[in-house]
Amino acid sequence: MLSDADRNKAADILMNAEKERKQAVQLTKTFPDIAIEDSYAISSIVAMRKIAAGAKLIGHKVGLTSKAMQRSSQIDEPDYGHLLDYMMIADGAKVPHENFCLPRVEVELAFILGDALKGPGVGLTDVLRATEYVVPALEIVDARLQDPRKIYDTVADNGAAAGIVVGGRPVGPLDVDLRWVGGIMYRNSEIEETGVAAGVLGHPALGVAWLANKLGVHGVGLEPGHIILAGSFTRVVFAKKGDTLHGDFGELGGIAVQFV
Repeated sequence: MLSDADRNKAADILMNAEKERKQAVQLTKTFPDIAIEDSYAISSIVAMRKIAAGAKLIGHKVGLTSKAMQRSSQIDEPDYGHLLDYMMIADGAKVPHENFCLPRVEVELAFILGDALKGPGVGLTDVLRATEYVVPALEIVDARLQDPRKIYDTVADNGAAAGIVVGGRPVGPLDVDLRWVGGIMYRNSEIEETGVAAGVLGHPALGVAWLANKLGVHGVGLEPGHIILAGSFTRVVFAKKGDTLHGDFGELGGIAVQFV
C-alpha cells in the first residue's frame, strides 16, 4: 500500500499527462508496491480534484467486463472509472485527435438511471427496475500511461475513460432483450469489430449491478439521472487523425465521431 503522499504524487502524474497529452511512465514502475486499493484511491483523488475545480460527476463506466479482457489483464472482475461532464461529446462531432494521448473507441450500452441504486445485494432485476432508459454509446478510452500497462495502471487512470458519445434510439430496459443488442464498429468504411451485449457478463445490466455493489462497499450509491456505461462488447478500435468511428446498433440506430 502507498502513503497518502505517494497517492497524491501519482494523481499529479496522471493529471499532468492528461493536460500535456503526453504519456507518463507507468505507475507500476514508479511505485512498485502499488495495490489495487491504491489505484482506486488515486482515481478518486483525480476525480475529486477535477470536481473541486468545477467539473460535475455525471456517472461511472464499467470496464474489463469480458472474460477475454479479464484474462489479458490477469484479473477476475471488472473495473470502473468516473464520468465527468466535460467528457460528453455530441453524436457526429468532430473531435481534435490531439486532445488525447492514444484514443481508442468501444461499442457499449449506456444505462440512464431513474432511481438510485446502492449495494450490497443489487441484482439484475434491481438494475432493470431502476433504469429509466438504455441508449447506444461509444466510449473513447485513452492511455495517459505508457505500454505495457498493468491493471493497477489502468484503474488509477480512471479506467481509461476519456469521452462518451450517446445517441440513436433510447429504449426502455424491458422493451428489447438487451442481451441481443448488436454492435458493429466501422472505422471509415470498414467493419473493424462486431459483438452482442451479452458479452458483458452475460447481460449488460449485470455490469451496472457489479458497479453498484462494488461502490456500495464504500458507502457510495449510483444517483438518479447518472449515466452508467455498462462495458464494451467489442475490442477497442484505434482512432487515427482523420478517422470516423461509427457504431451501428441495428434497430437502436447509429452514432459516430470523427477525429480531426
